[in-house]
Amino acid sequence: MPAVQDYVTEKLGQKFVQPPLFNLVTCYADSSPTCPLIFVLSPGSDPTAALMQFAEEREMSSRLSFISLGQGQGPKAERAIDDAQKMGSWVSLQNCHLAPSWMPSLERMLDEEDPDGIHTDYRLWMTSYPSPVFPVAILQNGVKMTNEPPKGLRANMKRSFTLEPIANPDFFNLEAPAKDKSFKSMLFALCFFHAVVQERRKFGPLGWNIPYGFDDGDLRISVRQLRMFIEENTEIPFDALNYVTGECNYGGRVTDDKDRRLLSTLLKNVYNKPTLTEDYKFSSSGLYFAKQCSTVEECEAYMDSLPVIPMPEAFGLHENGDITKDRNDTTIMCSSLLSMSGTGGGGASGGGSSVEDQVAAIVKQVIKQLPEAFDIEAVQRKYPVLYEQSMNTVITQEMTRFNRLTIVVRRSMLELEKAIAGLVVMSSEMENAFFKISIGQVPDIWRKASYPTMKPLAGYLEDLYARLKMLQTWYEDGVPNVFWISGFYFTQSFMTAASQNFARRSKMPIDEVTFDFEVLGMDAEAYPKGPVDGVYIKGMFIEGCSFDSEKKVLCESTPKVLATPAPLFWLVPKHISEIKPFKCYECPVYRTPDRRGVLATTGHSTNFVMFLKTPTEHVPEHWTMRAVAMMCSLAD
Repeated sequence: MPAVQDYVTEKLGQKFVQPPLFNLVTCYADSSPTCPLIFVLSPGSDPTAALMQFAEEREMSSRLSFISLGQGQGPKAERAIDDAQKMGSWVSLQNCHLAPSWMPSLERMLDEEDPDGIHTDYRLWMTSYPSPVFPVAILQNGVKMTNEPPKGLRANMKRSFTLEPIANPDFFNLEAPAKDKSFKSMLFALCFFHAVVQERRKFGPLGWNIPYGFDDGDLRISVRQLRMFIEENTEIPFDALNYVTGECNYGGRVTDDKDRRLLSTLLKNVYNKPTLTEDYKFSSSGLYFAKQCSTVEECEAYMDSLPVIPMPEAFGLHENGDITKDRNDTTIMCSSLLSMSGTGGGGASGGGSSVEDQVAAIVKQVIKQLPEAFDIEAVQRKYPVLYEQSMNTVITQEMTRFNRLTIVVRRSMLELEKAIAGLVVMSSEMENAFFKISIGQVPDIWRKASYPTMKPLAGYLEDLYARLKMLQTWYEDGVPNVFWISGFYFTQSFMTAASQNFARRSKMPIDEVTFDFEVLGMDAEAYPKGPVDGVYIKGMFIEGCSFDSEKKVLCESTPKVLATPAPLFWLVPKHISEIKPFKCYECPVYRTPDRRGVLATTGHSTNFVMFLKTPTEHVPEHWTMRAVAMMCSLAD
């Protein structure tokens, strides 16, 4: 990305890589009563406060009405617009993307309005996330604005000190000297936390499983609560502060339980008693701490001394996090460029083969290498449903699922082969498959029937063949001694079967059975026989840290090594009462590095597998901030 920015600067100029300053005065001057002003929202931006301040400057604050769009709000918005056009007021329609059914009515209303019958002071303000349902005509006729939060930890913190109520001297200074000193230290810590949770988004899944839109509203309410708690108590109630800020204000946006754990850990890193002393550091380098400043200017002077481009350790991440961030940015850019490229192929110069020839060769190879569908009836005869062996059901179900996938793959390739040869008309579905294969990506028609994956086409096919081979070997040679957990289509059924076997053998309720975990070695060949209870599993990768095979504990990553093989684990089923606590990190296991998934009809996440207790010499919070997780498969 830096190289691309340099290229654009050289060819087009510096202004094309530096966003202009947000200026509502200039935007307002470009508008008119029939030309709406549209805020294009981005994660972390909230233009409401800026609009209210601008309205006050124009003496329009008493004549500005806000309509938060949603179900049933359309008629109310229409009445407000009619009244404002007659009286010369302002109307702000917020979150237009949440009212897709009413947007055509708004478009028709604006298209039919009479310019001569509208008051000259009338203005229509709108806010919306980028959305395909937003009327193009309104977008073309309006003044578009966006106000993204500043990039970089230092810029983000400096901006926080310019916002209300922090910028207000009456709010910033408390009367009691002791409380004033504590308040300013905690206020600085809160602004640091606010910048961290916003800036972690740029690290992709390593930052947050789901990118949340934390904005200035979260900071404002948290700042006011901080002042209230400090003024009304003799001692700072850290537990209460952590709850209202982490669980209510910021946590109200968080929907993933792993992200909630991370948010709580990040907040406790700054909202604690040691923060009141400058000896306590927020990061390992010691650059970031709660500066005890008597004025806003002193705080800004300290922030100016911070690096413009922060190291990943400021966010609790390993230095490899920058590599991950840069790779994610590059992948998004390249994917966008590929999606805009043409799909048609032509003859290549220099005697090379055309795109059609290249795709046809890949299609032919897939048809040749793809194994035949499993004989489910033969599998059921060899592995019948048994009360004492639930794994027999697992292999049957897995083969059935993979049969559905391979049927789709084979049928689509045979159809595409005929379409390329001109024997049948190429449908839109086959055209998409042709294009995806031509750029080395998995066709959409496969993804609909497939297990979650982020691999390109070549890696996906290799992975698919390996999974099919694993099941075939299981069928021919019997239950594996060590299970390749990454090879399952539906991993939860395998884990349920392992605990069910134990529960039936031990004659205890399955809902009282849980897994304990034991770390084994790195070599699956060293375990020629499976355990009596539970299962041995292999095939996972650790992201965010590494593993010390001698001490059998988590350790820091090697520079420039983003993912390392995880050791084998023994999933030991036990009664809940028999589980003994030990120093460990509850490491989440995901199927793909994307980490986020959706809730399936079975009640399970389509991506998350389980928490795997892994021994550690560090405190678990260290690895939580590192976003350490295990993956069943990588993206390459």
